[in-house]
Amino acid sequence: MSKIIQPILMLFFLVIYQGLLFAQEQNRPNIILIMTDDQGYGDMGFTGNPHIKTTVLDRFAEESICFDNFYVSPVCAPTRSSLMTGRFSLRTGVRDTYNGGAIMASSEITIAEMLKEAGYKTGIFGKWHLGDNYPSRPGDQGFDESVYHLSGGMGQVGDITTWFRGDSSYFDPVLWHNGTQQAYSGYCTDIFTDEALRFISTNKDQPFFCYIAYNAPHTPLQVPEKYYKMYKDIDPSAGFENDDRPFPEMSEKDKEDARKVYAMISNIDDNLGRLLGRLNELQLSENTVVIFMTDNGPQQRRYIAGMRGRKGSVYRGGVRVPLFIHYPGLPEPKHISATAAHIDILPTIAEMCHVSLPPEKIIDGKSLQPLLEDSNTDWVERPLFFYWTRRYPELYNNMALQNGKYKLVGMTSFDARISDFELFNIESDPYEQKNIIEENTELAAGLKSEMDSMYRELIASENIVNPPLIEIGNQNENPVILNRNDADGERGIWAQEEIFGKWNVKVNKGTYSVKIKFIKPVEAGGTVLLETNGIVHRKVITVNTDIIIMNDVELPDLEGELIPTYFIKGKKIFPFWVEMEKQNDK
Repeated sequence: MSKIIQPILMLFFLVIYQGLLFAQEQNRPNIILIMTDDQGYGDMGFTGNPHIKTTVLDRFAEESICFDNFYVSPVCAPTRSSLMTGRFSLRTGVRDTYNGGAIMASSEITIAEMLKEAGYKTGIFGKWHLGDNYPSRPGDQGFDESVYHLSGGMGQVGDITTWFRGDSSYFDPVLWHNGTQQAYSGYCTDIFTDEALRFISTNKDQPFFCYIAYNAPHTPLQVPEKYYKMYKDIDPSAGFENDDRPFPEMSEKDKEDARKVYAMISNIDDNLGRLLGRLNELQLSENTVVIFMTDNGPQQRRYIAGMRGRKGSVYRGGVRVPLFIHYPGLPEPKHISATAAHIDILPTIAEMCHVSLPPEKIIDGKSLQPLLEDSNTDWVERPLFFYWTRRYPELYNNMALQNGKYKLVGMTSFDARISDFELFNIESDPYEQKNIIEENTELAAGLKSEMDSMYRELIASENIVNPPLIEIGNQNENPVILNRNDADGERGIWAQEEIFGKWNVKVNKGTYSVKIKFIKPVEAGGTVLLETNGIVHRKVITVNTDIIIMNDVELPDLEGELIPTYFIKGKKIFPFWVEMEKQNDK
């Protein structure tokens, strides 16, 4: 080959290669992932609810690919960790919704990190619930833009900027914009939509991933009056007289809660309309995948399409939720009956966007792309593991394993016999009313063996054995505010004063100013102790106060427990939050 032709050919192939890369980049769709909080399978007209007004969502479902057997975890933080990573939540370190169990290990690779590496702009708007401190915040886990609230919900103890707002916490909130407190005006769902629309408009000329995680209709049930008026006179329990599916008995409180929930969802529906409208205005609809799902079943009693159980339960009412995927360019809208789960979303998005799955990670999910393209494709069922108890999984208590049409449920003791379990054929008994274990003990024993194997593997995960730590004294977050959602200790730490609590931390050597906040003022004459791995700082308090400040607290490099306690007249009072600021970083 001549010296003239060779460089010409090399240039030719380089141009072709760059052209292919450019074409692939151009074919990468935008991804909008929408997830609501505690909206059950029955909380829309599309699934048979005669009371709720969800015009936009119903139309969106009719124009989308619908997965009729889509499953999540029984509660929110585990669902969110699996959604973000494609892994069962216990692998990620997430085992609960609070009690220090809702912190995802920073070593996990999220959808945002995966897509950001591929050139996407990434944003989250709404609820994160996978760690409120470095290195587990949204901005630490791949999001370029974030507007979110802390902990599991606005108005909850962990969300320190809204807790004291009480019944108005959803209105005019102080949120966290890229890790910094910022005041906003309006209703929370509208605010999160506004910020998502701003992000989309700003990044319309490049691929983007927009995660809209509405905190509605989670408690506290607060909603603008105009939406409540739409439902104030309805009876949510009426209209099901000729429906032979199971229906829960509803108290007057249940009915009032349902009215508020339906109002909150109608507000979400209007915001979904705003979002889809903006995509059309920006001419992005043909290159944007929109995914809608919810995080678990409903918290309160109401219509749930006949299913058994609610939020927190491993029965279908707690874990079966809608999944709608609107994917331009794919075949006509359709229903898919194959079993799918939250762990499948990351690998599906990876295939849609032509990016590699996170290396050196066990990905429990698999891509739904073959089903999207052809619902008749061969789909091999795999076991799905469900559990939820406070703090850690309790063997055979609220635990289930589903494989294909069969589901084994444990609501019993760790040493139970196989006859103490429940076995359902959810294909013929979708409402889980008929326990068939007596005539299928061999089948049940096989499922139990799978359950045992998955439980042993997951409970031994590195991030469960060595839980994620909150880092204190790192320049990426200084000061650090430790809140009650991430406090470990006794079961069920919430707003109690007399309860044992602690935070699992990594401390960087330095001198700290420590601010200790209590729910209400503590009485003078007591002593506050700040303990860390055997190092104790003690201070006598001479005035009634709700904030104690300890300056010049010297701490070495350490990993362990931070235990603050106020001792007074035989009481041991745990703080509401603790702020720690490293002084020699100033």
